[in-house]
This record gives sequence, C-alpha cells and structure tokens, in this order.
Amino acid sequence: MHELPVTESILKLALRHAEKANAKRVTDLYIVMGELSSMVDDSIQFYWEIIAKDTIAEKAVLHFRRVPAELQCMTCFEKYRPADRELVCPKCGGVGAKVIAGEEFLLESIDVE
Repeated sequence: MHELPVTESILKLALRHAEKANAKRVTDLYIVMGELSSMVDDSIQFYWEIIAKDTIAEKAVLHFRRVPAELQCMTCFEKYRPADRELVCPKCGGVGAKVIAGEEFLLESIDVE
C-alpha cells in the first residue's frame, strides 16, 4: 500500500516539470528501483492508471529499471551480489555487510511533448 503515496509523488513531479516545460503531454517516465527496494512495479503501474487519469500524464508509459543489489563485507571488504537475498559473504562467511547498491528508488527522467 506504500506504493500509492510514492506514485502520487511521481505524478506531482512529472506534472510540475511538464508545466515548467510548457508541455502538452507527459509521454514516458523512467523509474529506477533497487533490487532491495520494497516497491513493486505492478502496484505503481496500477495506482498510476488511477491517479493519472484526466491529467496530461494519463497515457504516459512507465519504464522500470531494476538495479541489482551489491554488498560489501565489513569483515574482508569483498564486494558481492547476494544470491537469493542471502547476506552472508561468499568469501569469508561474514554476516555484516554494507549496502553499496540496490536500495535506490528514483524518477530518473521524464519525456514530454
């Protein structure tokens, strides 16, 4: 359910930038989502179709790009991609890790006409 307020924020951003550009229509939005992000693309798409109705962004296509998770072991400093959300370091077996990538959630770009 937390996708609804996020989708509303995306719509507000898109409309604000479209207005600044004197655009007649928002055509595409490019959203970056980290693998560890709790956001679900299908839910965002579902809410988009409801809240963008009757706006200049109504027919905009949402493009989702997933960023793979990358961690760094805090014991041996090995960088690795967790397999099946397993956080144990494959090199030393350490369990403490810092997230380097994979938690992103951002609106990367907007295309308008």
